Amino acid sequence: QVQLVESGGGLVQAGGSLRLSCAASRSIFSIYTVGWYRQAPGKQRELVALIFAGGSTNYGDSVKGRFTVSRDNAKNTVYLQMNTLKPEDTAVYYCNLHQLGIWGQGTQVTVSS
Repeated sequence: QVQLVESGGGLVQAGGSLRLSCAASRSIFSIYTVGWYRQAPGKQRELVALIFAGGSTNYGDSVKGRFTVSRDNAKNTVYLQMNTLKPEDTAVYYCNLHQLGIWGQGTQVTVSS
């Protein structure tokens, strides 16, 4: 199975930006749908963004216009650029390969007021 590793999380002030990375152990993102999800303590996991193999994208309503998902197939990496961060964006962020049903371990994003 493919291994996924998320990175790039951290502590940032409201209005700031972070870029998350989801790195795969081999070249796969050109053929798989990749989703970014997040989960705050005590909350349901929610969809943040999707990027399909063909390059089209979808976003959750709460992040539309602020977040951008992209990929670099040569680097086996999917990115989530997060701008204009809000405290309610605080969560653990995960990437997922839909066709394989595998997840990374997540990266913590904390946005302070």
